[in-house]
Formats: sequence, structure tokens, C-alpha cells
Amino acid sequence: MDIINVLFIALIILFVVWRILPAKGVRQITAAQLKHELKDANANKQFIDVRTPGEFKGNHIRGFRNIPLDQLLSSSKSLSKEREVVLICQSGMRSNKASKTLKKSGFEKVTNVKGGMNAWS
Repeated sequence: MDIINVLFIALIILFVVWRILPAKGVRQITAAQLKHELKDANANKQFIDVRTPGEFKGNHIRGFRNIPLDQLLSSSKSLSKEREVVLICQSGMRSNKASKTLKKSGFEKVTNVKGGMNAWS
């Protein structure tokens, strides 16, 4: 009985760690680095906010397009796989998940903003 409990707890810990870890091959940037990238007029990037429409309407960064996380896979066809995709959400968790989704869909250049909108202000 004790071994089963230990294994169950270990599986839960592994699942939580797996969800938090950044996606392999995804560039991680800070909000400060994002500010520099937004100033670069030559940047050929797609800026996507994966929060809900209500969150986006309440506060968003100019230049970002709102594609909620639950619509990202179906809307990814409107994104260019040749251009870098920069993702943001409220805390960085949903955009990290979005990063994994896009990488699995064949996007090569994917960037996640660590800390999301919480770190932006």
C-alpha cells in the first residue's frame, strides 16, 4: 500500500514538472527583452496573445493579435510557419502550452514570454 502511494505521488510530481518545464526548442524571453523586440521595425515576427478575449480586451500589448489558447490549433493555419511566433498570456503558463502545440504542428521559430502580462507592467 505504501509503495502505491509513493508511486502515485511521484507521478503527480512528474506531471506537474512536465507541465511547467519550457517546451524543447522554444526560445524563452523576458518582458524586458520583448520590449526591445517590439521596437525592432525589421522584425518579421507574429505576436500572439493566447488569453481569453475578455482578458485581451481588458489589457493588451499593441501589436499582439488575440488567438485564445483553445482556438490556437485551428487558427494556426492563419500563421506563417516561416516567421517567428512570439506568444504571451497572463503568467506564461498558457503561452508555454501554446509553444508546445505550435512546435508539434511544425513551427520552427517559437518564443514564449516568461511571466507573461504579469511581468509586462
